[in-house]
Amino acid sequence: MSMPTGSPKTGTAADAPVTGDVVAIKNFAFSPATLKVTTGTTVTWTNQDTDAHTVTSAGSDGPLHSPALATHATYSYRFTKPGTYAYLCSIHPFMTAKVEVTR
Repeated sequence: MSMPTGSPKTGTAADAPVTGDVVAIKNFAFSPATLKVTTGTTVTWTNQDTDAHTVTSAGSDGPLHSPALATHATYSYRFTKPGTYAYLCSIHPFMTAKVEVTR
């Protein structure tokens, strides 16, 4: 398993919430780190790294449970309820992000 070099960036423009329906998994990070969507939106994550990653809810009862995604593999989930959905990569738990769902 390869690991990223350098330290994680915090407080950068990459942390600003972004509206849309896609999340890239690259350089051992979810981009954007905060995605804002409305209820009923289907969000698709695409792994652009050479290592496998997952999209897994941070809480034990969360709805996100992807399998290990190989390079270029995708995972989609339709958000039907408002709320903040924190998630991580279960293989690399330092990779965290969230989806904010509004009406």
